[in-house]
Amino acid sequence: MTSILNSLKILSDPTRLRILMLIDEEELSVAELQSILGMGQSRISTQLGQLKTNQLATDRRVGKNNLYSASAPPDLMQVARQAAEEIPEISADRAALRLTLRKRRDRARAYFDELAGKFGRQYVPGRSWKGLSEALLKILNYETVADLGAGEGTLSQLLAQRAKKVIAIDNSEKMVEFGKELAKENKLPNLEYRLGDIESPPIDDASVDLVIFSQALHHAQKPERALVSAARILKPGGTIVVLDLLQHQFEQARELYHDVWLGFSEVDLATKLEQAGFCDVDTAIVDREDEAPHFQTLLGTARLPA
Repeated sequence: MTSILNSLKILSDPTRLRILMLIDEEELSVAELQSILGMGQSRISTQLGQLKTNQLATDRRVGKNNLYSASAPPDLMQVARQAAEEIPEISADRAALRLTLRKRRDRARAYFDELAGKFGRQYVPGRSWKGLSEALLKILNYETVADLGAGEGTLSQLLAQRAKKVIAIDNSEKMVEFGKELAKENKLPNLEYRLGDIESPPIDDASVDLVIFSQALHHAQKPERALVSAARILKPGGTIVVLDLLQHQFEQARELYHDVWLGFSEVDLATKLEQAGFCDVDTAIVDREDEAPHFQTLLGTARLPA
């Protein structure tokens, strides 16, 4: 039996304590711990080694990976959990763990990620992302849709071909006027443009079935407020779709594109959606640009409780 005093000394290190809390919740690989904690492989392996040496963690081989789990005595784990509540990062660790487990369970996503990596490598006449998106939009069936931060309204026009009514919101008078003319030219009477802010859209409460933010949320001064407003205008059981940039370091985007936020991490977006009152939150990285600055596209979906 390992020394209790030595175990307490080991657990006095915040990083080791964070790792122990995570592997107490779920068996995790080093790679998964790297993703959750944002730390290097060598650092995590060293800390796991310390936990194993002191019989606070154990591992087992599964395929090519070792999965680690907590093995500390119950009384010691109780003390560790109390101590962990004093660590500021613990809440973010839990959110990142939920995301990691959701991804692990989603076997279909792994398949489509592989498929997406092959898409476009070979020319196939008539196949394009635009063509596929239009086809998918045709089979969606939402009566009333709000496109928040619609810009010139390309997506709104696609949605209007299927939805009973589409409300496109933008804070640029010129964009709204341009969109109105375009809707008129394309004979889309069910597409309505309104001047307004995505943080406080001029739409009645509980009046829409689907809310979309397409590369718009990173322009909000307070994204949390925009998501709460989306929840306000959605009917119970309604859906939200967020298409945005994955968090990046391309500072020039603030000046070039007037971006307020340099994208969002998957954990950050998922947490914001949950805090806004949404459930069944799902996130995925759906595109990666080959050219610098190598922007990645983040997709988030969720549902308002019925």
